[in-house]
Amino acid sequence: METAARTAPAAVVVGIDGPSGTGKSSTSKAVAAKLGLRYLDTGAQYRAITWWMLSNGIDVNDPAAVADAAGKPEIVSGTDPSAPTITVDGADASAPIRTQEVTGAVSAVSAVPEVRTRMTELQRAIAAEAPYGIVVEGRDIGTTVLPDADVKIFLTASPEARAARRSGELKGKEAVDLAATRAALVKRDAADSGRKTSPLAKAADAVEVDTTELTLEQVIECVVTLVEEKRSA
Repeated sequence: METAARTAPAAVVVGIDGPSGTGKSSTSKAVAAKLGLRYLDTGAQYRAITWWMLSNGIDVNDPAAVADAAGKPEIVSGTDPSAPTITVDGADASAPIRTQEVTGAVSAVSAVPEVRTRMTELQRAIAAEAPYGIVVEGRDIGTTVLPDADVKIFLTASPEARAARRSGELKGKEAVDLAATRAALVKRDAADSGRKTSPLAKAADAVEVDTTELTLEQVIECVVTLVEEKRSA
């Protein structure tokens, strides 16, 4: 056991930030799986609390009402990169949090300081409990949630590329045309970048990776290389 402990790679915390449609989720899950790390989608947590607010009749456009309810739902995230889960009060929330209704409301809920404080505490606790390290993706990981992360990546891509990717993820009645998807992404970027509490921003020490012209495999390889370099340093 002692030999295994000495030869095992050092635990590493990786923060991956960026706007929607840049490949954060696919990249983060694949990197975590390749390197034997845990995985956390912080955006899913914000979607989960937004879904709970909508389901319980909370006016998501009333910051005071959202703040009052922020501590009520129990949100649990499974961190297996091959099968990440999220439950709200014990119920599987993986499907309902991906609806257009939740997408349209999540920026307003996420902007409420009490919500961000609660989610940040939860995210830090999950990261601290990962024995071999974790890949955490979101919008404020490198700047706010885990400012001491070992590796910080900021993924970017053109609005057109992001819209195409996001439209490809939508199914059936949730699918919308590219122009509408692009407009929605730009609107959300503005909301997330302009909020007073923990805005979407690139950390000063983050490595920026533009994924516009890269395949998913190329992005994954780029991030894996950065993490392995850090581990061997």
